[in-house]
Amino acid sequence: MYALTYCILDENYANMEPFKEIIPFLKESRITKALMENHKCYESHVRMFWKSVRYDEKEKTIYSAVQKKDENGQDIDVEVKFTVAEVRRVLDLKDSDDDPIIIPERLSKGLWFRMGYTGHVNDKYLKSRFCRPYKFVVHCVVQALSHRKGAYDETPDYIMNIITCLVLNRPYNISQVLFNHMIDNIKGEKYIMYPRFIQMLLDDQVPNLPKDPVDELKLQHMSSDTLNRLNKYKDLIEDQEPRVKGMIEKLKNPDYVALENDEWRHENNNSEARD
Repeated sequence: MYALTYCILDENYANMEPFKEIIPFLKESRITKALMENHKCYESHVRMFWKSVRYDEKEKTIYSAVQKKDENGQDIDVEVKFTVAEVRRVLDLKDSDDDPIIIPERLSKGLWFRMGYTGHVNDKYLKSRFCRPYKFVVHCVVQALSHRKGAYDETPDYIMNIITCLVLNRPYNISQVLFNHMIDNIKGEKYIMYPRFIQMLLDDQVPNLPKDPVDELKLQHMSSDTLNRLNKYKDLIEDQEPRVKGMIEKLKNPDYVALENDEWRHENNNSEARD
């Protein structure tokens, strides 16, 4: 079973109560489709994609193949290809080629500590160091967008950047970041990365692919048990849990306008800055 999930953003879902206040922000964000799309994946399609895949550096294009039946019922290979633009369109990420893929470290760390992060500034950044609503945000983005096969408590730099730019309403080229991880996988071990996104891209180009229920790839999706675990803090008594922080910036105000510099708060904002 593959760990990459889609997220449930339903206020009435079992065990969702501790996280309800953060759901509108995620549902209205530019990564909503990437978070929530419950797209069925098929193992033979995704495996063949990663087995056949190659990257053309000159064309900035990923090429691969999938198999389907022709009009005579014979198996044939069909070429598929996509660029960053297709990733952007299919996942509806609402970014652009002009958006950055790197932001200043002080910006992301400054915001995270303002959100109440309780870890050390130079250690690995863990979702378990946040109060419940922010812990839920990190969990959703890591589970749905991370390229990793494990270590889901730890937050990679690019996931920190995505969350920072969502909260501060800043541009960030998520499409390019995902595409870059695909390229790295092509040049590496070619494990089954992003099965849900790959299937979405394949179905967009070859909509009549065979869909055998026996071939369906079982993914671990968010459940009431997941939410129950998120509601707990391992090895911490209640008064040691990260304190609840109020909603800030776009989390609080859908019309929040991003600053033009690399600050994580407005000068006239009296809420706390980094520790």
